[in-house]
Amino acid sequence: MEAQPHPPSPPGATRRRARDLGIVIGPAGTGPLDAITDVPGVQVGHTTVRRQPDVHSGVTAVVPDVVSPRAPLPVGVFTGNGYGKLIGTTQIAELGTLETPVLLTSTLSAFRVADALVGWVLERPGCEEVRSLNPVVGECNDGLLSDIRARPVHEEHVRAALDTASGGPVAEGCVGAGTGTVALGFKAGIGTASRICVLAGRSFTAGVLVQANFGGTLRVLGHTLTPRSMGVGSDGAVPAADTGSCMIVVATDAPLDARQLTRVARRAVFALARTGAAYSHGSGDYAIAFGTRPGGAPVADAELGPLFESVLDGVEEAVLNSLLAATTTTGFGGRTVPALSADRLLDTLASTRGTVS
Repeated sequence: MEAQPHPPSPPGATRRRARDLGIVIGPAGTGPLDAITDVPGVQVGHTTVRRQPDVHSGVTAVVPDVVSPRAPLPVGVFTGNGYGKLIGTTQIAELGTLETPVLLTSTLSAFRVADALVGWVLERPGCEEVRSLNPVVGECNDGLLSDIRARPVHEEHVRAALDTASGGPVAEGCVGAGTGTVALGFKAGIGTASRICVLAGRSFTAGVLVQANFGGTLRVLGHTLTPRSMGVGSDGAVPAADTGSCMIVVATDAPLDARQLTRVARRAVFALARTGAAYSHGSGDYAIAFGTRPGGAPVADAELGPLFESVLDGVEEAVLNSLLAATTTTGFGGRTVPALSADRLLDTLASTRGTVS
């Protein structure tokens, strides 16, 4: 079994992202990395777990550098469709506080990951007397391409993702919790993006990270795309639209309270509709939104419009980045899911629009 922590990717080391192709979503500018790590104090770590050909799984950690049970952060959660296992969600909804990093993984590994996260947090300085802890772990079902019943993600993989989490560029596509995921007919995975927004005359950053694994039909700049239309395989080679999920994590340095962050999380789930999400019976569509600035006066509700728009645009771009970064994968049962080709995407958009703007 190969287990690989992923350090930040150097420029040019990954496939082209949406903006590299001239696909710009929304008017707002991005942070320097166009990633969730543009939010100060937010780090990301991945551990990818592979055993060819049957296991393609892993864990992804979103780690605010100041969070702990003794110093929780404000947080909100929204469930678009609750066919999923978001561990910790009831306490988040009740108290509006985040006590741990947010981890993402495979469905049947979520419970092992939560246990490992509890152990890791209890060992942190200042947690010697902690007797109650709310681990937050989300999941997507990677069972199409990975032997999900093997539950291949173990404590050492969780600790590696947490211990190697860092700022800087975020590895995308078939890494960590996105190693075996599929979305909108194509191989998907982890994607990220950020936006700079001005609220009440002050500039703030909103960053998003997605674990994309949901059904529907891909839409890019208003154009519908399928594997068949892109010439990369049969439309019937992937899960039906009533399967799959998406986990979304939003971070911002804007001073917001838990109620306002719940409103932000709601927009993050709404954004999936732009990409062609089906939101069907078997989907688990969740967003967690946390703030990195606890305390102080929150931004007035009437000023939140630019942040809402930034999150909508950021999630749409992050999903597209997750597809563009992924690679064609053959996994469990010999099933193969094709990647979204950047060149074919550009050709298709050019043939239907004339130009890509």
